Amino acid sequence: MSVEQTPLKPHERLATLLDGDMSAVNALIRTRMASEHAPRIPEVTAHLVEAGGKRLRPLLTLAAARMCGYDGPYHVHLAATVEFIHTATLLHDDVVDESEKRRGRPTANLLWDNKSSVLVGDYLFARSFQLMTETGNIDVLRILSNAAATIAEGEVLQLTAAQDLRTTEATYLQVVRGKTAALFSAATEVGGVIAGRPENEVKALYDYGDALGIAFQIVDDLLDYWGSDATGKNVGDDFRERKLTLPLIKAVAKGDDEERAFWKRVIEKGDQRDGDLEHAIALLNKHDALEDTRQEALAWAERAKTAMLVLPQSELRDLLIELNDFVVSRVS
Repeated sequence: MSVEQTPLKPHERLATLLDGDMSAVNALIRTRMASEHAPRIPEVTAHLVEAGGKRLRPLLTLAAARMCGYDGPYHVHLAATVEFIHTATLLHDDVVDESEKRRGRPTANLLWDNKSSVLVGDYLFARSFQLMTETGNIDVLRILSNAAATIAEGEVLQLTAAQDLRTTEATYLQVVRGKTAALFSAATEVGGVIAGRPENEVKALYDYGDALGIAFQIVDDLLDYWGSDATGKNVGDDFRERKLTLPLIKAVAKGDDEERAFWKRVIEKGDQRDGDLEHAIALLNKHDALEDTRQEALAWAERAKTAMLVLPQSELRDLLIELNDFVVSRVS
């Protein structure tokens, strides 16, 4: 009697299809995260890089390049670049957020110290620039360097906006475009650029990554109040960290004076008490903030799908569309 296998998820099928390329990326990552003079660098980097994760961003670069017909070696460099930038931002984020867990494991700043995490993150940023310059493509360098600057800008903006009740949905979107979507859009865009595709297709790849990244982050913020094993977070982590994400922004905007006083106490002042999370979720439900947020995620997912339809039909294109649907299926 045969045991029925669980169907692979889109990112797993993507990883299977691009297995050879991804193996080359992993080998390049291991080589470039080495340091002859500072053994702590590979120790800290390996702790995070080898902790698992979907490797979604480098997969997007590989998929975009292959889908566009690229047959050279530099999509591997670009995918490794994207992963190094992502890993560097995680190391820095965990220091800024004073996090203790990442992907279910102790964070690098907890196992070593903040100085090590920041400096190793800086090292990975430097390595990423070395990798991208090796392609000899000035457009690739422009796209990825702009993305690195935008990510840092988004993180700094979040510092000032995250606990300010005056933060608008437009500011939230600006933060998300910086800290999440910028690397998604760069990851897909450079795949088309390195393959020499026409401008309209490169723009479509950028639009796909941008919309996918925004949908991805909105879903992640929504699941903080709905709960899901997919995020690796506990329900209410963002609330406890006083992050003013989209569901809260929507509820605050519709709240009366009493509700705004509650939000001011728990988010701006950080005076959180037993039962506050439950009350916060009740207010989110009262104003349909969770459902409205879900609808926004679905709308961004639809934008990503529409953008991808500009590209010629192929197995990889269809998989990227499915990947987009999978991101929002967690709240569908």
